[in-house]
Amino acid sequence: QGGGSAVIDMENMDDTSGSSFEDMGEMHQRMKEEEEEEEGEAGAAEEEDGEFLGMKGLRGQLGRQVADQMWQVGKRQASRAFSLYANIDILRPYFDVEPVQVRARLLESMIPVKMINFPQKIAGELYGPLMLVFTLVAILLHGMKTSDTIIREGTLMGTAIGTCFGYWLGVSSFIYFLAYLCNAQITMVQMLSLLGYGLFGHCITLFVTYNIHFHSLFYIFWLGVGGLSTLRMVAVLVSRTVGHTQRLILCGTLAALHMLFLLYLHFAYHKVVEGILDTLEGPNMPPFQRVARDIPVVSNAVLNTTAKAIALTL
Repeated sequence: QGGGSAVIDMENMDDTSGSSFEDMGEMHQRMKEEEEEEEGEAGAAEEEDGEFLGMKGLRGQLGRQVADQMWQVGKRQASRAFSLYANIDILRPYFDVEPVQVRARLLESMIPVKMINFPQKIAGELYGPLMLVFTLVAILLHGMKTSDTIIREGTLMGTAIGTCFGYWLGVSSFIYFLAYLCNAQITMVQMLSLLGYGLFGHCITLFVTYNIHFHSLFYIFWLGVGGLSTLRMVAVLVSRTVGHTQRLILCGTLAALHMLFLLYLHFAYHKVVEGILDTLEGPNMPPFQRVARDIPVVSNAVLNTTAKAIALTL
């Protein structure tokens, strides 16, 4: 109080003293917190961008892998297609045959063998059987056209090809499976060749009977020509099969299928041909009937004159 000393009374100080300093501290703290939040948000955004870029990179890698796999698959398929043409020589031995040999085998297919004590030789070629099947297709197509056969679904050519090739391949496979069960020594190619050459008798029979329509002629060719070709196949199978029961099952099945197939090819269109012939001959015309007619009355003078003329003549 005296002597110029300055004494500060802390109790009389306003509470707002130093508030500016505290406000600056709070503002600095808030700005720091806001910066930290912004940095956190920026970091999160960068992480999201990184994840997005990572997904895009992963998808790109998967796309490249799928494209590479598709390319490899296409390349393998193309190489297989080209290798098929390169391996066409595998089929060459089955079609490398001279016309003289084919003619001799056609004649042999109609001559039954007598020696069945040892396995008979079977030609392992497919040129002759394939040509016989195509010949049978042409003959069957000729029979369909001459009989005016109508196919509701498909064509005549498709029906003929399906019938002939279906029989050749189907029956050959079935007989080969049966021969495997009966322990017969024959391969699939030999079975195809044997049955194919066995169709030579069918071609002759159908070619003749489709053009000359007589029941008796067909039965003669069916038993003669078709029977000879069937006996040839049966004899060859008997020579390659051991056991009486196995021979009976195998040969009986083949003979029945072969002969019945010839009957089917003939009579499947026989009714249509008969209808055409009956139409030409006129079966619908009514039979001859005697009809009573009215006789005019003749006068007695005419009768007397006629009687006198007859008496003078006598």
